[in-house]
Amino acid sequence: MFKDLRHRRAVQRVRPGDGRALKRFRWWQMLSRALFYLRLMNDDGQQTVYAVDVRHQHQHQSSGKVIAHLYLDGRHHAESKVPAVFPVQGGTVEVRASAFGLKRCHYVTTERTEHRLIPDPHSAEGRRARLDRSHPALSRWIGFLSMIVLAIGLLLLILQLTEQVTRAPEGVARYVGTFTSPIDLPAWGNTVVGLCTVAASTERALRLRYHWLLDGGAG
Repeated sequence: MFKDLRHRRAVQRVRPGDGRALKRFRWWQMLSRALFYLRLMNDDGQQTVYAVDVRHQHQHQSSGKVIAHLYLDGRHHAESKVPAVFPVQGGTVEVRASAFGLKRCHYVTTERTEHRLIPDPHSAEGRRARLDRSHPALSRWIGFLSMIVLAIGLLLLILQLTEQVTRAPEGVARYVGTFTSPIDLPAWGNTVVGLCTVAASTERALRLRYHWLLDGGAG
């Protein structure tokens, strides 16, 4: 019920587009723009092409949220703050963002089957998908490494937070005692771990992978 309510509210946030043309993806936009495509066949055999364009640095002035733009056959058709739900032929396109990119960009049919949209080949997501197709073993190892890095970062964060809480003057030490983390990293070590977790979460975002604990903790 709550999920259906959020879905309806997301649909209500959709605003009509202005008909402008979709701009081509440029190489310098790889870290600031996501572009995905959905190709559907009409009943008359003609193909309809939807495109979802998200500029991560462009935010709604009042809410500060990222805006997702939907293009239909190369023309601006609609826009919405994320999380966005765009009504399209035969279903909806759902778009959700994280601090590191997109965590969802899927076509959901009226039968509730889901299909991930295809990234533009020049985008960072498209290049990561090409690596997965051409070197699947390497791709799996990179994905596994990203997950391990995030797990280590989360563990270190838990240890540090537990130590700080139990050492606070009005903390819980008087009930459970103090805790000293077995891992004491210098400032530069924490910086390196932070950079590695950001890189790992960004890599996972390029594959539209997201876990509330691993990736949410990194953000």
